[in-house]
Amino acid sequence: MNPDNSKSQMRKGMLEYCIMLLLRRQPCYANDIIQKLREAEMIVVEGTLYPLLSRLKRDGLLGYEWRESTQGPPRKYYVLTPEGQDALQQLDAGWEEIQRTVAILKVKN
Repeated sequence: MNPDNSKSQMRKGMLEYCIMLLLRRQPCYANDIIQKLREAEMIVVEGTLYPLLSRLKRDGLLGYEWRESTQGPPRKYYVLTPEGQDALQQLDAGWEEIQRTVAILKVKN
């Protein structure tokens, strides 16, 4: 087993959930998403983020709105759709279940 590889796989699996958690609070520009994830110690690069945002949009979980920028052209701000909000509630429940399971296993073993 390679612990670094396992950790990387866990982060990849959590990235979609973390992005949706950020968008739960407010619409975000892609660079803001990257910055907020870094502040939370989850490193992600544009080459990973943009395909994921595109897939979430294609799946109907995200939408976007254009906002004027003081530093150039308008920017695309991503927002959760109602379907995205429902999916996030399901992910929240799944995360709670995973946390409980891991907590139980840590105590019992």
